[in-house]
Amino acid sequence: MAVPIIETRAKRVRRENPIGSTAEEAAARRAKQSPEYRAQQEALAGCREIAWLLIKFRMDRGLSQQQLADLVGTSNSQISRIESGRHRANLDTLTRVAHALELRLVVGFESTSPGGKPKRDLVAF
Repeated sequence: MAVPIIETRAKRVRRENPIGSTAEEAAARRAKQSPEYRAQQEALAGCREIAWLLIKFRMDRGLSQQQLADLVGTSNSQISRIESGRHRANLDTLTRVAHALELRLVVGFESTSPGGKPKRDLVAF
């Protein structure tokens, strides 16, 4: 596939055609081009991890998003937003989701000891 060359006043820029690329490829391309996008991706990394866990546990239990929403007492769109990994869920919502999935939510803080070892203090809800 030919890579088009886009003319600008300042310079000629080669651009890859985004059609047919995966979401991961498109995200990597945007991250390479934009420091702001990279910063946003890094800030939401924890949300994506929570999203993957939520999807895994929901699917392990054979639940649809709507069924989980009914158990949690929220909307399907709220579950969808959490599972997208692009939105932060508050602690109360995550606790209700965990209980609906018959799990306990564990939250903690991590510090580094003088010896350089990580120290974690956790609490379960």
